[in-house]
Amino acid sequence: MAKRIQFNEHGGPEVLQWVDFDLADPAEHEVQVENRAIGINYIDTYVRSGLYPVATKPSGLGTEAAGVVKKVGSAVTRFKAGDRVVYCQSSLGAYSEAHNVHEDRLVILPERISFEQGAASFLKGLTVQYLLRQTYKVKPDETFLFHAAAGGVGLIACQWAKALGAHLIGTVGSAEKAQMAKDAGAWATINYRDEDIAQRVSELTNGKKVAVVYDSVGKDTWEPSLDSLRRHGLMVSFGNASGAVTGVDLGILNKKGSLFVTRPSLFGYITNREELDSASAELFSLIASHAIKITVPEQQKFALSDAAEAHRVLESRATLGSSLLIP
Repeated sequence: MAKRIQFNEHGGPEVLQWVDFDLADPAEHEVQVENRAIGINYIDTYVRSGLYPVATKPSGLGTEAAGVVKKVGSAVTRFKAGDRVVYCQSSLGAYSEAHNVHEDRLVILPERISFEQGAASFLKGLTVQYLLRQTYKVKPDETFLFHAAAGGVGLIACQWAKALGAHLIGTVGSAEKAQMAKDAGAWATINYRDEDIAQRVSELTNGKKVAVVYDSVGKDTWEPSLDSLRRHGLMVSFGNASGAVTGVDLGILNKKGSLFVTRPSLFGYITNREELDSASAELFSLIASHAIKITVPEQQKFALSDAAEAHRVLESRATLGSSLLIP
């Protein structure tokens, strides 16, 4: 018997329940991981709320954690009991004391990276990797716009951009978040609460605007993002923190400069072992070299049983960087 967070219906944080569950032995190609730290990601709130509905209920929640291998399935050869591992593309259920994960979703966590650092950075870091290195390859000295720059993904993006020698303009919601983004490597920040995003982008780039915008906010920033792009620019919409972008008239892309739009996800870029190993190696290298520093404020480390409160805080936009659940 183990403990986990589950929900029986979609809704607000109050639907999350702390329950006992029977954890089966790992299947042939599965690895049973005793979770030591669990990543909290905004996509978890989409699953809980029903924006991304689940097929069956009750359902577990979460796909990211770091921990120690307890058992392996009969066909598993890459991992063994006692290995330190991290994962972020598991089946739902990572909000648990232990979780069975397919071996193709796991990687060894280097000794130089703690369980908390691993769980706080794996999904977010791989997201930044595919955004900046694959969806659009950001070049040295290039200026681009990245929304929510003081969030978990955003702070990694600020540091990665600095490592690339690029100029990240980050949107934030407060002076405190602006300072955090700048400390992490943002070239400039825009406070969306009292500044016009597109106007400031134009001013910061001497009227040239930017070739790419990375937008995880969604509905509230859709048009400001398009207005920040130069002719033939690329809008990368990879999240819906303010709500999904719907009812789009494609003609707006023509009117604003024959723009391009893509809606990518991690599952579209990491589809096999080779892609996972390549992306994670690049991420781990930057963390190990301290080009990317992963820290989690103590007030953003929640007991696993307090997942509902963690979601309330996350959705209030009061968090700075990554948050964790600790079994």
